[in-house]
Amino acid sequence: MSEGRRAAFFDVDETLITAKSMFLFLRHWLADNGDDGTVYRRQADALRATVGQGLPREVGNRAYYGNFAGARVSDVLAAGQAWYAGYRRRPDAFVTACVAALERHRAAGDEVVLVSGSFEACLAPIAEDLGAGLVLCSDPRTAPDGTYTGEVGTPMIGVAKAEAVTKTIAGLGVAASDCYAYGDHSSDLGMLGVVGHPVVVGEDTVLGDIACKQGWPVLPAAGGRRDDR
Repeated sequence: MSEGRRAAFFDVDETLITAKSMFLFLRHWLADNGDDGTVYRRQADALRATVGQGLPREVGNRAYYGNFAGARVSDVLAAGQAWYAGYRRRPDAFVTACVAALERHRAAGDEVVLVSGSFEACLAPIAEDLGAGLVLCSDPRTAPDGTYTGEVGTPMIGVAKAEAVTKTIAGLGVAASDCYAYGDHSSDLGMLGVVGHPVVVGEDTVLGDIACKQGWPVLPAAGGRRDDR
């Protein structure tokens, strides 16, 4: 066990950034490929319907990656960089209280880890910008020709997040009781429960009730700028 070392795990969508990266990136990707908004609305409505029908979030996550079947991985990654370069200029792009917490962890020398159901195209530029050393995310399958198959291995949601965080803590050789985790949704509860310092972001009712009972800190989800780069 490494004395004095800690890790801080951050959900991304509506925890570090104020938006749902997967939806915004899908709109960006489809627009770049000639969509006038019609295909995006249809696909977004279908994805939201899975939640409305009470299906597990993992179902919607798997369906999402079907939108990239046949696309070259390199093209999608490049599109992710372009999307984020525009997104980060929004005046409300970041959950300022949570980004400030991340920056404090970095200053303290903690390992900063992003944990998200999103994928590399969205998360790599965010991790680079915020200085996260590790990213735990969904893993869309790729074909030998360098394209996405439209399938995904493990959606990084719910139980998968808790398992990935637990495995990462062990791999880093740090104590779970010293680690932090930040999440905004009830699906983050498993991840929050495996560290010694869980922090709730925003006003999710389920997490809010548990935070009140357990004495967990709650950060506001107000959005703002990070800097002018």
